[in-house]
Amino acid sequence: MYPGKWGIECPNKAAVIHAVSGETITHGELNGRSNQLAQLMWSRGLRPGDHMAIFMENNLRYFEVVWAALRSGLYITTVNRYLTDEEAGYIITDCEAKLVVASQHLAETAQRLPELAPSCDHWLMVDGKIDGFEAYETAIADAPTTNLADEPAGATMLYSSGTTGRPKGIKRPLSGLKVHEESGPVGALQKSLWDFGEETIYLSPAPLYHSAPIGFCVAAQALGGTVVMMPKFNEVGALQAIQDYRVTHSQWVPTMFTRMLKLPATDRDGFDLSSHKVAVHAAAPCPAGIKQQMFDWWGPILNEYYAGTELNGLTHVGPEEWLANPGTVGKAVMGIIHICAEDGTELPANEPGMVYFEMPELSFSYHNDAGKTKDAQHPAHPNWSALGDVGYLNDNGFLFLTDRATFMIISGGVNIYPQEIEDAMIMHDKVADVAVVGVPDEQMGEAVKAVVQVPAGVSPNEELAAELMAYAREHIAHYKCPKSIDFLDELPRLPTGKLYKRLLKDAYWGKTGSRIV
Repeated sequence: MYPGKWGIECPNKAAVIHAVSGETITHGELNGRSNQLAQLMWSRGLRPGDHMAIFMENNLRYFEVVWAALRSGLYITTVNRYLTDEEAGYIITDCEAKLVVASQHLAETAQRLPELAPSCDHWLMVDGKIDGFEAYETAIADAPTTNLADEPAGATMLYSSGTTGRPKGIKRPLSGLKVHEESGPVGALQKSLWDFGEETIYLSPAPLYHSAPIGFCVAAQALGGTVVMMPKFNEVGALQAIQDYRVTHSQWVPTMFTRMLKLPATDRDGFDLSSHKVAVHAAAPCPAGIKQQMFDWWGPILNEYYAGTELNGLTHVGPEEWLANPGTVGKAVMGIIHICAEDGTELPANEPGMVYFEMPELSFSYHNDAGKTKDAQHPAHPNWSALGDVGYLNDNGFLFLTDRATFMIISGGVNIYPQEIEDAMIMHDKVADVAVVGVPDEQMGEAVKAVVQVPAGVSPNEELAAELMAYAREHIAHYKCPKSIDFLDELPRLPTGKLYKRLLKDAYWGKTGSRIV
């Protein structure tokens, strides 16, 4: 299913609504506009298997651009709108884009992109025009609104965030199906796990360039639902949108939960959330205490999954299973989980190690990086692959994540996982955000340091540091507790909620060019 179906069956139904302005694009408009861009790209020589890119803020026209690629058999790369021109230019060049659609809103960054990515032939800009770009609206104006003669299903080729180096494109083979035959793995999961369908009103509070938001939005539209797009996450705005648009489904990251929970009760409790039936969260492990508070507030509607953009496997846990196994990210619903030691030996239940998913064959590769692709594979089983997370399976087969392998702290020969400490400290009412890293220590090799962001109205000082260290000692083993605490005005997080922990760690280890902002 895709816009071609719903554009005919329910052309006046909203396909996407801007959560703040209320501006709407109908399924009929989405179908016609995406056809126009698809027709334009065909006339410019783009063919199935070619690549294009989009560099845009959360904009209603995002969806017609993505759908134009998906109904033309193209790969589309969504470029992080917060990148510098050099970073964006690198991705556009690396993904081998033949056409780029940018927006006037990002003109300051976009203006150098044609110079930085000279291999790209076609540059379009929505909502305005600058040198080097054609006006998008003018370019598609005379293109037919009818379907291409052939509509093979395209796919996304998204890039890792690059928190530990140059981002890499995550490429999966095209399905070989026609777009009307292809619901995709996300759409299939939405239907089977969370009951998405034609009546779904789906709230998307996150940046569209990220894999989960764009995947969930497009899949919801493919099923005939309506997307409510927030231009940027805002705690009160999200609750307002659920009430105003009678949202039925939503997706979140744990930092959004934390920020909403720390709102004053008067801001949290004044909204009608009765339409809200399914809240899905992922992207990072959610502290068990935070999730329990969300259950207390929203009721048993929280569903969690663990997966990567690679889609090399997926776990899921519903409300009842999580309440019976607090902290789990669920059981495998795609692939088979193996927990392995560094040498690849499989480990028994309740022993942490690298998390691998077994699939019939490796389902992805890292574009232009065979070495990184090989590094993700198990040394003895090439169809087992890992995302770099450490965890364990309990006796009942539920997966628990302990941390990223790259952020484990080794202090005096003892392995310490920062996530456990962060999960405890975030529960303190004077902690708005926290990151735990290992810092140099002459005796122990590494020492545990917590970097804390305090809420508005709280003063960071030595007394608060002592209070937080005492709080940590009450809730976790003393050897894991921070030996020191630093304060920052704001931790370096992506708008997706992902923490740039590498920036924090490198700054303490004196890596050249590192900075904490």
